[in-house]
Amino acid sequence: MNNTDKKQHSVEGRVVSNKMDKTVTVLVERQIKHALYGKFIRRSTKLHAHDADNSCNEGDFVRIVECAPMSKTKNWRVVEIVARAAE
Repeated sequence: MNNTDKKQHSVEGRVVSNKMDKTVTVLVERQIKHALYGKFIRRSTKLHAHDADNSCNEGDFVRIVECAPMSKTKNWRVVEIVARAAE
């Protein structure tokens, strides 16, 4: 099986920090249903993603995909900027 045959896991989120060199922090939100009451609850996860060009700014919506670990906490990379933040 080639690496191109694998389906890569991708998510979309909002950039909340770009203070690191070639790294952004992306906030990914999801909704889960409460087991007992059935109410939908908003949950979020912060992921560190590789931004090779340092092109992302805070507030941008980006699509990131999983990749091989680049550091202790970074195993995602930015594929595209879906929407730029309003200036």
